[in-house]
Amino acid sequence: MTANELRSKYIEFFKSKNHAEISGQSLIPENDPSVLFTMAGMHPLVPYLLGEKHPSGTRLTDYQKCIRTGDIEEVGDPSHLTCFEMLGNWSLGDYFKKESIAFSYEFLTSPKWLALDPKKISVTVFAGDENAPRDDEAAGYWKENGMPEDKIAYLPASDNWWAAGPTGPCGPDTEIFYWVGEGLPPAGSNKGTDSDNWMEIWNNVFMQYNRIDEKTLVPLEKKNVDTGMGLERTNCILQGKKSVYLTEVFQPIIAKIEELVSEGAATEFKYGADEEKDKSVRIIADHSRAAVFILGDQRGVSPSNLGAGYVLRRIIRRAVRHGMKLGIEKAFLAEIADVVIANFKVAYPELESNAEKIKSELTAEESKFRETLRKGENEFQKLLPNLMKNPKKEISGKVAFRLYDTFGFPVELTQELGAENGFTVDIEGFKEAEKKHQEASKSLDAGKAKGGLAEQSEITTKYHTATHLLQQALVNVLGNQVAQKGSNINNERMRFDFTFERPMTKEEIQKVEDIVNEQIKADLPVTMEVKSLEEAKAEGARALFSNKYGESVKVYTIGRDVKNDWFSKEVCGGPHVQHTAQIGEFKIQKEQSSSAGVRRIRAVISGGLPLEAQ
Repeated sequence: MTANELRSKYIEFFKSKNHAEISGQSLIPENDPSVLFTMAGMHPLVPYLLGEKHPSGTRLTDYQKCIRTGDIEEVGDPSHLTCFEMLGNWSLGDYFKKESIAFSYEFLTSPKWLALDPKKISVTVFAGDENAPRDDEAAGYWKENGMPEDKIAYLPASDNWWAAGPTGPCGPDTEIFYWVGEGLPPAGSNKGTDSDNWMEIWNNVFMQYNRIDEKTLVPLEKKNVDTGMGLERTNCILQGKKSVYLTEVFQPIIAKIEELVSEGAATEFKYGADEEKDKSVRIIADHSRAAVFILGDQRGVSPSNLGAGYVLRRIIRRAVRHGMKLGIEKAFLAEIADVVIANFKVAYPELESNAEKIKSELTAEESKFRETLRKGENEFQKLLPNLMKNPKKEISGKVAFRLYDTFGFPVELTQELGAENGFTVDIEGFKEAEKKHQEASKSLDAGKAKGGLAEQSEITTKYHTATHLLQQALVNVLGNQVAQKGSNINNERMRFDFTFERPMTKEEIQKVEDIVNEQIKADLPVTMEVKSLEEAKAEGARALFSNKYGESVKVYTIGRDVKNDWFSKEVCGGPHVQHTAQIGEFKIQKEQSSSAGVRRIRAVISGGLPLEAQ
C-alpha cells in the first residue's frame, strides 16, 4: 500500500462511520500564538475542542501536514522527521472511548482496510495516579475487541495523559503500537517491557476532565475524542520497511540526491553504502521536503531571521550544508523541489500552484548562504593570527558561537577550518553559548509533542477580528491586488502580510488606519453564518484557503448584511468579537517589506469594550 492509498483508505473508512471529511489547514497557525507551526492535526480544530460548533458536524476526519521543530538536530536518523502528515478523526461531544477504540482496531486489522496482524499490535493506557483513576474503561474496550491482557501496558501520566496546559481540558489517552522486531512478539511483550521493538502509530486522546487547579479535576459535560495516526510511520509498517526513508514518500527525493552527488563524483553515489553520508542524505531529503511544504503553504512564510521564517532559513541552510558535505557544489534545492512537488501535488495542490515561488525562494536562500559561508571563512582568517597565540590550540565556544550567530557560519565548518590549522573547538562551550541564545522555536515547541490548545485570550480575539478590518481597508486604499499572505498574532501585537509591489506612502498608511478606526467606532455587529464555500464566494466573501467543493464553512460578516451593506465578509474559523467597539483603538506601528512582492504591517490595539459571554 502506498502513502496515497493509505491516506485515501483512512478518509474512506471514517466517512463510512459517518465522519465528515474536512480540509487540512495551513502549516502556519492563525489563532495560536504559542507555536510557530501546526504541529498536530488538532491545532486547526482548537475552537471546536473548546466548545464552538463545527459547521460540518460532530464527527470529523482529515489529513493534515505538520511541522515539528523542537528536535531538528535529531533529524538524520532513520525515523525523525521535521515535516510529516497526520491522519485524524474527531468526536466533538458525540461518541467516546468505546467507539473510538473499536474504529481504530477495525481499521488496523480488518481485511477490508489495513489487514495488520493483531498479534503484532499492542496498546498503552493510563495507569492512574493521585489525580485520576486507572483507565480500566479503555483497557476493557480493548479487551472486548480481542486485545490480550499482556499486550496492554499501564503507563504513567508522562506517557498516557494529555493536557491543554496547567488548567483546562485534559484526560487519558491510549496509544497503539506495532511490532517491528523479528518474527512475532514474545509473550508478555508490550511497550512497557520492550520500548525498542514497538513503534507508535496512533494516539487516541480522551478529553474527559477539566483541570481547575493542580489538585482538582472535574468531569467535562461534553467529552471529545482527538486521534492522530502518523502517515509516514504507518506506511513504513505496511510496506515492511525498517525506515520511513525507504518508502516511496522519500525514495524519489533520495534518487534525485544520488543523481546530484554522482554528477560531481568519480564514481556513482548510492544511498545505503556509508552511514555518515546516508545521514546527510536523510537530512537533505527531510529538510528540502519541509522547506517546500512551508514555502508552498497557503500562508507560506519566507526565510528570515525571526520566528517561522528563521526555522525555514535554518532547515534550508542545513540542507545546503549537507549537500556540500556530499560534494554538491551547485545550487540544487530547486531541482529537489521539482521532485517533492511532483510527489505530493495531488494531496496538496497548493505546492504546484506555488512552484515558481518555492523554487525562486530556495535558490535565493542558497545563494545568500554560500555568500555567508564565504564571509565566515574570511572572518575566520582574520581571527587566525590571534588564535595561533593560544597554546591550548583550542577555539573557544564563544568564538565559535560568534561566527555562527553573527555570520551564520556552521560550527562544523569552524571545526574543519580549525583542524586544518591544528585547532580543536570547545564544543561544550559552543553549546552553552548557543543555549543562552536559543531560537524561538525551541522554547515555543518544548514539551508540546502531543499538542496543546491555543491561548484563546480576549486580546488575541480582538486582534484576530482587527485583521479582517485591516485587510478590507487595504483593499479600499490600495486596490484589489491586495491579498492576505499570512498573519501572526500574540498578546502584544498583530502582524499582517499582504501582496503589494511597493512601499505604502505615509498618506496611504494613515488612510488605512483611519478606515479601521472608523469601523471600530461605528460599533458594527460581527455575525456568523454556516454555508457552502460556493455560496460564500458567490456572496463576495474572501476565502484564503482552497477548501473542498461544497464543504460547509463559517462566514463572518462585519456590518449589517442588508443589500450588501457590509464592510467585510470572510470565510474564517474565528475567534471573533461580537461587535467592533470591543476591539479598541487601532494603531499601525510599521509598514515594511516581508519578501519579494509582499509587504508587512505591524499594528497594536488598546482599550475597547470587554467581550461578552458567548
